Amino acid sequence: MLAEIYIRNFAIIDDLHLRFAPGFNVLTGETGAGKSIILDAVTLVIGERADTSVIRAGSNEAYVEAIFELTPGQQELVAPILLAEGLDDEQSDTLILARELRTNGRSICRVNGRSVNLTVLREIAEPLIDIHGQGEHLSLLRPRSHLPLLDAYGGLTAERRELAREVGKLRAIQHELHSLRQSKEQIAQRIELLEYKVQEIGSAGLQPDEEETLRTERTQLANAEQLGHFAAEVVALLSGVDDDQPSTGSLLGQAEHALGQLVRLDASRESLLESLQGLNFQLSEIAGDVQDYLDSLEVNADRLNAVEERLEAIGFLKRKYSADTIATLLEARNSAEAELATLQNSEVRTGELEAEQETYLRRIGKIAGELSRKRQEVALVLAQAVESHLADLRMDGARFAVNFERVPDEEGCYITDSSGEVQRVAFDQTGIDQAEFVISANPGEPLKPMAKVASGGETARLMLSLKTALAEVDQTPTLIFDEIDQGIGGRVGDIVGRKLWSLASVANHQVIVVTHLPQLAGYGDTHYHVSKAVADGRTITAVESLDVRGRVRELGEMLGTQGDSARDGAEAILRQVSVVKAEARQPQ
Repeated sequence: MLAEIYIRNFAIIDDLHLRFAPGFNVLTGETGAGKSIILDAVTLVIGERADTSVIRAGSNEAYVEAIFELTPGQQELVAPILLAEGLDDEQSDTLILARELRTNGRSICRVNGRSVNLTVLREIAEPLIDIHGQGEHLSLLRPRSHLPLLDAYGGLTAERRELAREVGKLRAIQHELHSLRQSKEQIAQRIELLEYKVQEIGSAGLQPDEEETLRTERTQLANAEQLGHFAAEVVALLSGVDDDQPSTGSLLGQAEHALGQLVRLDASRESLLESLQGLNFQLSEIAGDVQDYLDSLEVNADRLNAVEERLEAIGFLKRKYSADTIATLLEARNSAEAELATLQNSEVRTGELEAEQETYLRRIGKIAGELSRKRQEVALVLAQAVESHLADLRMDGARFAVNFERVPDEEGCYITDSSGEVQRVAFDQTGIDQAEFVISANPGEPLKPMAKVASGGETARLMLSLKTALAEVDQTPTLIFDEIDQGIGGRVGDIVGRKLWSLASVANHQVIVVTHLPQLAGYGDTHYHVSKAVADGRTITAVESLDVRGRVRELGEMLGTQGDSARDGAEAILRQVSVVKAEARQPQ
C-alpha cells in the first residue's frame, strides 16, 4: 500500500509529509486547498509526464517521494522488474519511489535511492496503484489487463494454464521444425562440417587422461640426464658403492647391531630397536625403488619428439574447437555425432514433427475454443454485475460488455464455429481471444472502449462499478479516486461511499478518495482535512488527520449548515455509517 508521500515545492504545496493508512482514506477540504494537487503529485512520482509549471513559484525544483509497504504477494509483483533492472540488492517490504523535476526541464527518477529512467519507474509503479483522474494510470483502461481479469473472475485460471502448457509444447516442436527446414544446401554444408569434426577428433584416438600422462613423460625425457644423476647419487648414499665412504644403509646396520647388544642388557629399550629395524627396512625399499627408477630412465630424443608432436596435435584440436580439456573435445565430438544423426535423418524427423504439429494445432484449437466459450459466458455474468453496480450509482441506462475478436491466420489452430465450419485463427498462450471491456454511459450511445469514454464523474463511477465487480481478482493494492462525486447527490454519495469502503474492507484494497460529499466522506476509516493558508505572502497547503470531533466538525461544514443542525447532521451520517459497517462485518 501507499504508506507515505512527501511533497516539496509542488504547485501551492511548500513542504508536506502525509502518512496514509490501510483501508479507506478520504481527503476533504475547500475547493483549491490542494486535495487534487496531492493526487497530482502521486501521479508524478509514479511516472506521469509533467512540465515545469508544477514547480512552486520561486523554487528551482519540485520533489515528490512515495513510500510503499509491500506484502509478500505485492513484492512478487515488482520483484521481476527489480531483478531485471539490478535493483534487487535487498529483499525488503519497503519500496521508495522518488521524482525530482527541475526548472531546466530535467527530470530525475529514483527507486530505493538509485537513479532509473522514467519507463522503469512507471513499470515498477504500475502494478501497485491505480489512479482515476489521470486515466493513463488506471490499469482497467489497458486492454491487455482485461483478459486476465476476466479469466480470474470466472475461475478459468486452470484452463488457461492447461492451454499455456500445450502451446509451450507446440512452440518447442515448431522451433525444431524451423531448424530442420533450412535450405538443403545449408544442411549439406552443416553435415560436411560435422562429419569432418567427428572424423578429425575421432581419428586422434584421444584418451581422457592422456595429456597429463604425456606431460609427465615429456618432463622425464627432457631431463633424463639430470634425473639419472640425482637418482644415482641417492642410490650411492643409501646402498654404498664407495669403499672409502660407508653408505647410510651400512651405518644403520652398525647402529642396529650396537642397539641389539644394548637391548640384550636392557630390554626396556626394545621398542627403539624395532623402530630402527623398520627404518632400515624402509631405506632399503627406497633404495630399491630409486634403482628401478634409474634403470628405467633413458635418453631418447626420438621419443621426446614424438611426445612433443602428440601434445602439439592435442593443443591444436583444443584451440580449433575451443576446448579446455580432452574431455571437452570428446564431448564436442559426441555432440557433433548427435547433431549429424539428426540432420542425416532430417526428412524423416521433419515428417514426424509436422504430424505432431498438426495434432497439437487441433488439440490447442479444441482447448482454446472451449475456453473461449466459457469466457463469453463469464462475460455475461460480469456485465450483469457491473450494470447492477452502475444502477446503484444512478446510471440505470449504462451498459457494459466484453468485446471479443479473433484474427484469421492460415497457420493458426483449428476452430469449429457454430455452423460446423473449420477455421484457422491466431492464438498464443492465452488462447484465441482478444478481449476488451466496452461501455456505454448513457442510453442510445454505442458501446465504446473505456479509454474513449469522456472523463469526469460518470467515468469514475464506471470504474468504481468495475473495481467493485472485480474486487476479489483485481490485485492492484492501492486505488485512488478523484472526481468521483461529480454530478451526484447525497443519496448516491452514500452508495458510492459504501462501495468504496467495501473495496477496502472486504476486498482488502487501500482506497484513497478526494470528495466534497459528506455522505461519502463519512465512510472513511481515516479522514484527512486539507486546508490552505497565507504566510508571508505565500499560499501554503496543510493536511490534518481528523479525530471523531474533527470529523463531526468537518462533515457539518460540508453539509453547508450551521450550529446544532450541522453537528446533528454530521453525527447522523457517522451513526448510519457505523450501522452499515457493523452489519457488513457480521458473519454471513
